[in-house]
Amino acid sequence: MHTHTDPNQNSNVPMPEIVFTGCEVLAAARAKTQAQARPAAKKKARSKPAGRRIVKVGGRRVKTIDVHAHCVIPETLALCGRSLEDQRGPGIDEVGARRIREMDEQGIDMEALSINPFWYRTERDLAAEVVRIQNEKLAEFCATYPDRFVAFASVALQYPDLAVQQLVDGVKRLGLRGAAVGASVAGEEFSDPKFHPFWAKAQELGVLIFIHPQSTPDLANRLRGNGWLANTIGNPLDTTIALSHLIFEGTLDRFPKLKICSAHGGGFLPSYAPRSDNCLRVAPDMDTGVKLKKKPTEYLRDMYYDTLVFTSEALRHLAAEVGSNRLVIGTDHPIPWQSKSVDHILKAPGFSAKERRMMLGETAAKLLGIDPVVR
Repeated sequence: MHTHTDPNQNSNVPMPEIVFTGCEVLAAARAKTQAQARPAAKKKARSKPAGRRIVKVGGRRVKTIDVHAHCVIPETLALCGRSLEDQRGPGIDEVGARRIREMDEQGIDMEALSINPFWYRTERDLAAEVVRIQNEKLAEFCATYPDRFVAFASVALQYPDLAVQQLVDGVKRLGLRGAAVGASVAGEEFSDPKFHPFWAKAQELGVLIFIHPQSTPDLANRLRGNGWLANTIGNPLDTTIALSHLIFEGTLDRFPKLKICSAHGGGFLPSYAPRSDNCLRVAPDMDTGVKLKKKPTEYLRDMYYDTLVFTSEALRHLAAEVGSNRLVIGTDHPIPWQSKSVDHILKAPGFSAKERRMMLGETAAKLLGIDPVVR
């Protein structure tokens, strides 16, 4: 297996090069699109219309890659008794001309599509069917527009053995680039040993796991009222708790080559991380006996984070805590938290041209097995 250098510049550990190949499902999807006269749409997607923003850093063209972009499949929503009308994000069910036009306007060359889990409390057969439909549809999107989309597999993590099978199938058969998961599974933490087989398989495959929060249901009553606190506070808190457990319960020691990327800049954790280095010194009676191999804050530089924080100072601080080489674009498209994600990186003071290129696309390209060269 060929290797290349890990995006973490402070590490000399080789990172396996992920090579995603064709498969029967992708071939069938391509054949289907040809039969339906979709090559014209594909040609249009490959072209560079006048409205497409071209991003350059230091005079060099950059392939911009958005790791945090949502979609839904109406068919699977219906299977679970949900409605498209209840989903946030204009055009969230559309992966085609409208989405590509919006990407062009923002200056985003590629999106890594993901579907937020809503099936973690469903029974096994239904969860399996939801995931099957979604992953095959995601693969079809990627086959139709191969220069604009890759995707994260959906997995039914409430059944870890099934999730392992779905991850392998998604990556090896469908060409998906990893998996998108919530920040907990029906109230259970990822650090629970029951999920170790899933983490082990993700590490073995060398693929990225994208963590997107789903509020903090335990606090639902306190998060009521004005300000959409279930999302405003609940989402980043959900991620903060998930990452903290992965650190303190030794999960990241057990799976040191695991690749994790968290939405929304890792929640609140990077903003107050040093407190984690002092907690057991202050309260040694709270030590459960899990002995970590390094300080809690040091694990932050083993993970990846999107840049969906809202000011230049927040981006500067995030980079200072985790390393600029651990940051990737996150737009939350088509949910309108941030429409200037490219400018957010281009205009933030204090970053070198090399750091900006890494954040805009080079790091994501390595993690997702994407050719970083614009063709």
